[in-house]
Amino acid sequence: MKIKMNWTDGMKFEATSAFGHKIAVDIAEEHGGSADGFKPTELLLYGIAGCTGVDVVRLMKKQRQEMTSLEIEVIAHQNDDYPKPFHTFEIKYIATGKNLEEKRLKKAIDMSEGKYCVVSQTVQEPAEVTTSYEIKEG
Repeated sequence: MKIKMNWTDGMKFEATSAFGHKIAVDIAEEHGGSADGFKPTELLLYGIAGCTGVDVVRLMKKQRQEMTSLEIEVIAHQNDDYPKPFHTFEIKYIATGKNLEEKRLKKAIDMSEGKYCVVSQTVQEPAEVTTSYEIKEG
């Protein structure tokens, strides 16, 4: 998988998804941005919620569970001082439906977080990060 983000102005970056949707990333005004997009750290949390969410919905359908709604709340905790990586994620699933079985929901969540959701797996077992750069004249 590969993505590209381009700096547009101020502290704002934009990208286009594989499906053609645009996304903007910016920072708060008090830090030099214009708050004209998602905070970069928010995107990580949305990535966790979206990744596991689609898995849980798919797995619940496969288990013939009539889920009508799924809300996912992610709370991330980080250190107060730099460096400030997230050290704990709390994920809460609120499933609504007819005759939902708790054991089936738990199984779907466990399978998503442990087997299918790449984002959840990555934050549980940090990946190696390599960095390179190039300079262009212009």
